[in-house]
Amino acid sequence: MSIYVGNLSYEVNEEALKGIFTEYGSVKRVQIPTDRETGRVRGFAFVEMESEADEEKAIEALEGAEWMERTLKVNKAMPREDRSSSRGGRRNSRF
Repeated sequence: MSIYVGNLSYEVNEEALKGIFTEYGSVKRVQIPTDRETGRVRGFAFVEMESEADEEKAIEALEGAEWMERTLKVNKAMPREDRSSSRGGRRNSRF
């Protein structure tokens, strides 16, 4: 399972984000996507923790928290295939 962390500062780095989540348990992996063209952080990340219990604690504590002058959006990450259906399934279609 993975945690989605949104509304991140564009100044965020992996070490800082891992430090925040380590307060709630052991962090396995942090992934901060960047824009392909500019290399700039896209404003969200994914965090994987050792246990689901640790993930639940982190989500509960950090959802809506202020960090780096931003209000975090923290919840369970949805599998890639579930996200596309929320857009009505219109990927790359023309109107």
